[in-house]
Amino acid sequence: MDPSELKNVIEAALLAAGKPLDIEQLRELFDEYERPPASEVRDALVALSADYEGRALELAQVASGWRAQVRAEYSAPVSRLWQERPGRYSRALLETLALIAYRQPITRAEIEDVRGVAVNPNIVRTLTERGWIRVVGHREVPGRPELLGTTREFLDYFGLASLDQLPTLAELKDMDNVGVQLDLDGAVAVDVYPTGAPPAESEDAAAGDEPGVPDAANDPVARPD
Repeated sequence: MDPSELKNVIEAALLAAGKPLDIEQLRELFDEYERPPASEVRDALVALSADYEGRALELAQVASGWRAQVRAEYSAPVSRLWQERPGRYSRALLETLALIAYRQPITRAEIEDVRGVAVNPNIVRTLTERGWIRVVGHREVPGRPELLGTTREFLDYFGLASLDQLPTLAELKDMDNVGVQLDLDGAVAVDVYPTGAPPAESEDAAAGDEPGVPDAANDPVARPD
């Protein structure tokens, strides 16, 4: 297939999909007799990424594949397309998410040992419903407590290809801003609510361990696909 045509088809698919697409998914866009090899698809992605240099869009590789997204510097004006108020999360929820991300697999008891307070079950439920954490196993101790870890959806939401791209713990100096810091470049997919507008600092942070659970009816990211 002509490289230019291949690149155009891939670009159209990424813009229409509204989610990351991996190499195999992109190859399956073509009939079997004309399906390009993975190397050609990868070359087309590299070429398309170069085409986006200096433009408002960029191509990003995340855990689930590749996606076209708005560059960080344009996320604020683009976010005004959505009138809904983004979900707000408590300091307790963000601290819990950070501990799971950096110390996974981890049990609730281990989270409580670090934070010094009991884990509110609403926090774990909210993170699970978001698809950001899951049970990855059980600790082989009496009671066999659940081990928690992050998901591919967590990586996709924060624009990460792997956990290796998380900021270092030394960079997470202010837990009140952990949501912003985990957001890294703040890039957003072109047709979903911008992750460039990350969960804001909680209004109830001073209230203790109660999570700021977003209202799914008013939070477009919380709505299932």
